[in-house]
Amino acid sequence: MSTIRGARERARIEVTAAIKDEARKQLAAEGAAKLSLRAVARELGMVSSALYRYFPSRDELLTALIVDAYDAVGEAAETAHRASCDVPPVPAAHLARWIAVACAVREWALAHPHEYALIYGSPVPGYTAPQATVGPASRIGLVLIGIVEDAHRTDGLAVPTLAPELRPEAERMAADLAPDLPPAVVPALVAAWSQLIGLISFEIFGQFKRIVEAREAFFRQAVADLARNVGLLDDRADRTATDSAGA
Repeated sequence: MSTIRGARERARIEVTAAIKDEARKQLAAEGAAKLSLRAVARELGMVSSALYRYFPSRDELLTALIVDAYDAVGEAAETAHRASCDVPPVPAAHLARWIAVACAVREWALAHPHEYALIYGSPVPGYTAPQATVGPASRIGLVLIGIVEDAHRTDGLAVPTLAPELRPEAERMAADLAPDLPPAVVPALVAAWSQLIGLISFEIFGQFKRIVEAREAFFRQAVADLARNVGLLDDRADRTATDSAGA
């Protein structure tokens, strides 16, 4: 009995993967707004009623694709971070770790532009993302927050200035997102995250054409500047200079 159950489960996994692969082809060809369960079923040689046993609606299929995309780019970010922490003889500096993660996100986006567009492009008309997407969508942000928290614990963070009128909002954001960080850091961190996605989106969606040619170098410089806006310091020499300036 268990052998039969195992074979059925493997078959279900294979069919589910085939459905999602075909749906990704449709994303590339037509965009998310035109994703059709009937068209997916037709291309796979399935009747629609059979496909509905795997994904009862277009929105459920979209959600599965969105979760997969968030998980894939999140894994790319986490892998880059782990690699930067394993550089002998000591882990990479906080700024270098930030840049490594940002570059991994960009590289994933360049390799998967249609999946990137699904999660960071225009909203799909009529679709509302469920709670199941929140955790996967948070993976990159959690990596960046972790880098900033590490810097804060090791005196590698210069707390940015904060407008007095933003203090209540900063305290609320810190309580929700990063309670171990000074409240003044969190708005700068959220701004840096949104600007990171903006930089990648401009490149993916063609906004840099005839404007930026050396795009990788431009990107690395830009994300380094974002990190410094958050308060990440380059190295011990920077910390010494900051301490001296504040003395």
